[in-house]
Amino acid sequence: MRKFNRLDHFDPEASLPLSVSRLRRAGCVFAEEEAQLLGAAAVTDSELEALLSRRAAGEPLEYLLGWAQFGALRIRVGPGVFIPRRRTEFLAAAVVQSLQGRRPRRNGKLVAERGEPAVLELCCGSGAISAAVAAAVPSAVLHAADLLPAAVRCARSNLGDRAVVYKGDLFAPLPRTLRGRIDVVVANAPYVPTEDLELMPRDAREHEPAEAFDGGAQGISVLGRIAVEAPEWLRSGGRLFVECSTSQTPALSAVFAAAGLRPTVLRDEEAGATVMAGLWCPADGS
Repeated sequence: MRKFNRLDHFDPEASLPLSVSRLRRAGCVFAEEEAQLLGAAAVTDSELEALLSRRAAGEPLEYLLGWAQFGALRIRVGPGVFIPRRRTEFLAAAVVQSLQGRRPRRNGKLVAERGEPAVLELCCGSGAISAAVAAAVPSAVLHAADLLPAAVRCARSNLGDRAVVYKGDLFAPLPRTLRGRIDVVVANAPYVPTEDLELMPRDAREHEPAEAFDGGAQGISVLGRIAVEAPEWLRSGGRLFVECSTSQTPALSAVFAAAGLRPTVLRDEEAGATVMAGLWCPADGS
């Protein structure tokens, strides 16, 4: 490898063919794209070499870059923080669509749109969904929560003063004043069945927090808890949105219905994404 002269202009493209080959041998499916990104992130040949070695050893690309692409946004991520997946853009889009087209009802009649809708993201990780909502719905008042300290720090960095980020288990850290006042609760909560964790890609299995994936025996333990507790926090006509697998929708629909949420399954075949939506309409219509 050539020595880097600080007086020269470093051209990462010159090392790309070898980089691509190394990443392909390491099993990276998108080796060409990853090599370009790592080449652009490196300032010197030695930095590129270090990044390639770490990537070939299985460290997630997003940790090496310090960011993950989520829609049109670059979301900061780092070790100990769940990396937002591209399929979760469908979940964020469902939330945005519901906010942009919301027409609340009172006693069965349409009423004027409320300003400043309140949105709560649980299991927020990096805060990617909240960031997408903030960009698309500037009037939204955002709250987010996560159990992991690294995730809370990362979400606060990404969201700044656009959201209040709480540390704690699901709804537990939220102020009581939010009860019955949330328009949308959204969560990309853990939904991988415990016995399937060992089947996950090496990058995720060895580097991302297991708490972000483990959904219990059927994969819906955390999702079920959210569904049961959500009505206490949602205002009438509010909605719960969660990501899940297609195979989990029958059981999860039953959980939603038992909690008083009217379930709807949303699916994006191209992205391979499934979202369960639940509408909260108390019997008294209040």
